[in-house]
Amino acid sequence: MTLVEGHKQIAPDTAVPVWDTDPYDLEVLVDPYDWWADLRAKGDVVYIPRYSALMVGRYETTKKVFSDHENFLSSRGVGLDDFALSKPWRPPSIILEVDPPDHTKTRKVMSRAMSPKVAKALGEDFRQTADALVDEILEKGEIEAVVEFAEAFPTTVFPKAVGMTIVNKRHLVDYGAMVFNSIGPDNELRKDATTRVPEVARWIMEACDRSRLTDDGMGALLFEAADAGDITAEEASLLVRSFLSAGVDTTVTGIGNALWCLANNPAEWEALKADPSLTRPAFEEVLRYTSPVHTFCRTSGRDTEISGIPVEEGTKVICSLGSANMDPEKWGDPENFRVARKPVGHLAFGVGIHGCVGQNIARAELDAVLGALIAKVDRIEWTGDPVWRPNNAIHALDRLPLRFIAK
Repeated sequence: MTLVEGHKQIAPDTAVPVWDTDPYDLEVLVDPYDWWADLRAKGDVVYIPRYSALMVGRYETTKKVFSDHENFLSSRGVGLDDFALSKPWRPPSIILEVDPPDHTKTRKVMSRAMSPKVAKALGEDFRQTADALVDEILEKGEIEAVVEFAEAFPTTVFPKAVGMTIVNKRHLVDYGAMVFNSIGPDNELRKDATTRVPEVARWIMEACDRSRLTDDGMGALLFEAADAGDITAEEASLLVRSFLSAGVDTTVTGIGNALWCLANNPAEWEALKADPSLTRPAFEEVLRYTSPVHTFCRTSGRDTEISGIPVEEGTKVICSLGSANMDPEKWGDPENFRVARKPVGHLAFGVGIHGCVGQNIARAELDAVLGALIAKVDRIEWTGDPVWRPNNAIHALDRLPLRFIAK
């Protein structure tokens, strides 16, 4: 069997358009919007010969493939590697890279640990931290908002919510970037990320050990489930690791992207200040408009089809969530950022049984951040050009030079 980037080489149906392009090209990753439009224009499903993979980017097609866990599997890897054929550099996530019935068990435990009730209980600490951080940036005036705001907030509140007693903020941010770069091809981004794997992964595993956690955090809830026999102690430790791989970098990205959207759209910032009840819809619009997780893969577990096109078992399907979130057939005017849009059904948190289990916590964090900004900040102004950071799965900013003007 011939492998391409760790998965089976396929011979696509002759009806599938062939597009000689690279979805992981640095220029595409930094500014993907025109490329996404081209992807949608090609059809419901496109063959990418460089990776011998199919790709989908129209909303309805992407949603269907991404949510069809019976035909399109997560357990064989959400990146280009097929875990049935190649060994991953780390143990697969037992919440993200698993299918029923195993997924049902771990999902139930994680859902309890990150429930709306838990998120509500964390809300006051989130709000106090956000208020203090906004006061700090107003005192500074000009900041580099990725490090001083977008990274500073999650790396302060999330370890505390998990119950971590040892915290390395740089490792927390870098670990997420490493994990998400690893699900792409063996390009320079992935190679650069893997150079830090031994150091960062060792620290993560130590930090997730039960002996390093308090007895009143989300991590403790997972080990209580292990004590009750719902999962094993090893599984509990792996699930704590999942908190850190998916719960920090994505929130950092969401906060940075929110600031970018509001700075770019001052009229929408004024609308949000005038009606703070739009805080939640505004965050959902940020997710739709910028797609912090832009790409995930699925693997066909059997011979099946996409939009009537035959798909053979073992085919990697690259799902462009970012493209789907910008599909005018779904959203009408997707290129416009509108805080009042209420984009129900966006795919930034996934869909179906693999919808982001931590979205309650993420929403609570962003509610706190946006609430503090609305209460204290009059204007958000550019002091330089923003710079996007290429990543094989995350659409994140690298630099965000801003000035915040107090009310």
